[in-house]
Amino acid sequence: MKNKLTDLNNHLFVALERLNDEDIKGEHLNAEIQRSRAIAGVAKNIVQNAALVLEAEKLKRDTGAVAEVFGLEQKA
Repeated sequence: MKNKLTDLNNHLFVALERLNDEDIKGEHLNAEIQRSRAIAGVAKNIVQNAALVLEAEKLKRDTGAVAEVFGLEQKA
């Protein structure tokens, strides 16, 4: 896998640092706010997906039933 959750964390902190730059004003600041909102929205989806993958792995480990839960059971 190319990107990891630690990469996402780094991107979020970079966005926060840009927002915290007191020299950014006006339209540039508005653009950074919009960019940060977009990044946060994508980040939320990535984190939700990672949580789903983790839950599926736990279910697979505990019961071996992950394929059944997602309707992926193999047809005979």
